[in-house]
Amino acid sequence: MSDMGAASSFRQSPVGERPIVAFDFDGTLTIRDSFTAFMRDRAGPMGWATGLARISPALLAYLGDRDRGRIKAASVKQFLGGLSRQELEAEADRFADKVWDRFMRPDALACWKAWGDKGAHRVIVTASPEITVAPFARRLGAEGLLGTRMVFDAQDRVTGVFDGENCRGEEKVRRLRAAYGPNMVLTAAYGDTSGDTEMIAFAQEKGFRVFHGRP
Repeated sequence: MSDMGAASSFRQSPVGERPIVAFDFDGTLTIRDSFTAFMRDRAGPMGWATGLARISPALLAYLGDRDRGRIKAASVKQFLGGLSRQELEAEADRFADKVWDRFMRPDALACWKAWGDKGAHRVIVTASPEITVAPFARRLGAEGLLGTRMVFDAQDRVTGVFDGENCRGEEKVRRLRAAYGPNMVLTAAYGDTSGDTEMIAFAQEKGFRVFHGRP
């Protein structure tokens, strides 16, 4: 079974007539990749080094195929495999509380708040797993969250497999349309990498690498 949008930890809000504004998460709202930091923090220095050594074949393959989804799946299986959904959600909550003050970009947060003050439906669209970004989304007061979806086994434990594609590139636009309808209008979008290009191009107001603030 998949996390199906991390429904147990984050619930989408209705859109109505509100403008829809999409924010990438890692590197846009934050100063760095949150999921890598989460896995590294959880593993500890020795566990991280040992884990990287074990997935070295996948790391080498990535240098050739640049398949981010495959290397991400290998990392999840190595560092989170077998963890229960409940444990993962609890650890993600603790991590978000731990790093919030040193991860979040102040200028991005100001833009996020400004759109909220205008009554926008703000959706985070991220390649990181929904279930680990959900604590940040809740703290931000996000109205929506779309990300890479983990698959859990019959015992509700992490398998290292994803439900659908890694949520980057064209997949971000596909997920937005699936969530809000094929004729949706994206009022604005913000991102910082090539994985956000299609989403930003889809938006009326385009924000590429516009946030540079640091905590």
